[in-house]
Amino acid sequence: MSIRRILKARRGAAAVVMTATLALTVAGCGGNGDKKEEPPSSSSSKPSDKGDKGSGGASAQPDTSKVIATSQGPSGLVLTINSIQRDSGGFVTVNGQVENTGSAAFYETPAWRGTEQELQGGGQSVGGATLVDKVGKKRYYVLRDTEGRCLCTSGFTQVDAGKKLPVFMQFPAPPDTTTEVDFQFPTFPTVSVEISG
Repeated sequence: MSIRRILKARRGAAAVVMTATLALTVAGCGGNGDKKEEPPSSSSSKPSDKGDKGSGGASAQPDTSKVIATSQGPSGLVLTINSIQRDSGGFVTVNGQVENTGSAAFYETPAWRGTEQELQGGGQSVGGATLVDKVGKKRYYVLRDTEGRCLCTSGFTQVDAGKKLPVFMQFPAPPDTTTEVDFQFPTFPTVSVEISG
């Protein structure tokens, strides 16, 4: 990956962080006057884990009933992609889940964070995923924040037998003319997916 692309990706990630900071600052400045704050209703949704921070809208619970693609991995793991959505702001967010259909916990998740040196000290993540635009001949890596952390699911150590790990990854968006990309995730075969939105 060229230095120019790395810098471009970092600028994009910095823009996301700045936009989120400004939005939170503006929201924090608005007072509610003399109105009493109502407690949140029990039906309100909340992020599934701390890995959803900075997802640019990916913290909402994805619709897992829709299956765009599946890929069989090692030790009975199945990767299901539920959505690949083009977001406003020039991003593509992939939502899915990794299910362990085997009889033992899967611990070999360090390979999922990829081989990029910037990610090696950041703990477990799914930052090794990439999108490949075969027509445009470009590979897109998961976005990073200003401290080098991926905009993706992180903070897990294993996938227990019979359990599902919800995952999301955010990438720079390919050109609008690109509607299909190859999704590559370490230890799983490549699958072709169609971008919606």
